[in-house]
Amino acid sequence: MSYPPDPNNPYGQQPPPPGYGYPQQAPPAAGYGYPQQPPQAPPYGVPQQQAYGYAPMPGTIQANNGYINIAHLGPVKIATMGQRFLARLIDGAAVGAVYALFVAFGMASALGIANDQEDCSSKYSYGGSNSAYYDCLHQNQDAATGWFVTILIIFGVFSVIGLLYEWLMVAFTGATLGKLAMGLRVVKESDGQVPGIGGGFIRFIIPIVGAILCYIGAILVYLSPFFDNSGKLQGWHDRAAGTVVIKK
Repeated sequence: MSYPPDPNNPYGQQPPPPGYGYPQQAPPAAGYGYPQQPPQAPPYGVPQQQAYGYAPMPGTIQANNGYINIAHLGPVKIATMGQRFLARLIDGAAVGAVYALFVAFGMASALGIANDQEDCSSKYSYGGSNSAYYDCLHQNQDAATGWFVTILIIFGVFSVIGLLYEWLMVAFTGATLGKLAMGLRVVKESDGQVPGIGGGFIRFIIPIVGAILCYIGAILVYLSPFFDNSGKLQGWHDRAAGTVVIKK
């Protein structure tokens, strides 16, 4: 039996019609032979991007193992609450020591002025002019007033410096003396840089505002990292400023 020529077959041979000779084998259906392997899920706790070889997004916790990936820094370790507590104790001891020096200076000055006070009673004259007596009293009073004003100015200046101590040091260096001693640093979560004036001020002022209510608010702010379930140990002041505390 002949078939019309196929223009696409230059050799003139025609394929047999369906059903001619041996039956045609259908392609194996899915699941024929060995079962298809489902795609492997990434390891538990590892971000999807990291499982396929891509770098994780900045600020994402890696496997909740205490490390965080920050742009320009790479994987860094989150500071523990114990390390932060010891750093705050060191800061308190340093600031307290300076306050103690000022208190000692003030007490010594007060004792010195008291010893230098002239006994005006000897200048008092019964029935006569007491101008010398009153001049003596005025001199003693002026000396005491001058000392008191000087002490107030010194304590005022030191109090302002003490209040700005954490703000300015964290803003420009990312660490206070206590954090430097413990090898800790405050950085911006977005790019790993120091917080700067704005971020440092936000991080500094929130505990100060909380301290208005008998210091209870400040204590809650400092304990708030315990309430952070992201694994970054960010306190309320850290979240507001966009910062994290890391171990260098």
